[in-house]
Amino acid sequence: MKFGLTAYGTVFYMGLHPKAENLRITALQQMKMAEEYGLEGVELPYEILVDANLDEVREYARNKGLFINIAASGFDPQYLELVLQLGSKIDAHTVRTVVGGADFGGDRRKMVGKWQTFLNEILVSFQEAVKTAEEVGVHLTVENHQDLASEELVWLCETIDSDHFGITLDTGNPLATAEVPMDFFEKMAPYIKNVHLKDYKIYWSDEGYRLARCPVGQGVIDFPALFSLMERVNPNITLSIEHGALEARHVRVLQEDYWTEYPERTAQQLTRLLRFVEDHAFTKGEWRTPFEKGEPANAIAAYEMEEMAVGMAYLSYLMKKNDILQLEV
Repeated sequence: MKFGLTAYGTVFYMGLHPKAENLRITALQQMKMAEEYGLEGVELPYEILVDANLDEVREYARNKGLFINIAASGFDPQYLELVLQLGSKIDAHTVRTVVGGADFGGDRRKMVGKWQTFLNEILVSFQEAVKTAEEVGVHLTVENHQDLASEELVWLCETIDSDHFGITLDTGNPLATAEVPMDFFEKMAPYIKNVHLKDYKIYWSDEGYRLARCPVGQGVIDFPALFSLMERVNPNITLSIEHGALEARHVRVLQEDYWTEYPERTAQQLTRLLRFVEDHAFTKGEWRTPFEKGEPANAIAAYEMEEMAVGMAYLSYLMKKNDILQLEV
């Protein structure tokens, strides 16, 4: 397993948010930041790479021994083919994309009567794009981005059936599709090629529960169990730290129509989910981030980096304990 740094957990600090005051980070700056943390690679946003000197990016990564993944979005096959071809020019390991469809918090209600058609469109597009992935030797992965459930991700992987297609696992997001994280991890383990290390705290609401951002290691995700699983089942993966969004995700599982267009779930699955939430959720407390409280951009950027320091300290502890990787904090 190799550990790296994404850009989307620190969007104000890295100048990626529309309201950020910092200049947008460059590909080389993000790689150097990863090095400063003692990490082994990066996941670079595609929009950063299109403005970069690709030869310079490739050579820097080669000289420093860093892996590169690319963060893209959507499922248009022509666009994905373009990103995959760019990835081949910088020796990228993986192109990760997201498909959307559902609103954050796993809310599919706007897709009533249209979800299966949506899934079929995704499948056809990925089947086309994976041909390019196989040609150029770059993995194409779809993230569980609070949209696709484990049943649908397994279906995509088994139907496409390519060594160059798989999953980018976001460790916090199974809770947004009403799934217990470790159950999700075990189900998806054979298909995972890339991981976003994200954590959440849970707060009960009248409609279900909220997922609130927190530093990695300070929430509900069992990272030691995840690392043990990956070492056993799928050790040749990349994992990158990515703290959650600046807005809490409301998962309205106590509303009957939340389950619109969801795969059938058993009573046992629902019981396991609600027990997990009951065991971990707060009934009160401040769940809003500085962004949600309307604080200025510099305060939000400082908050992001404070969380990064806490998360990196936790990962450093785990890596030293398990002799996986020595991280600088």
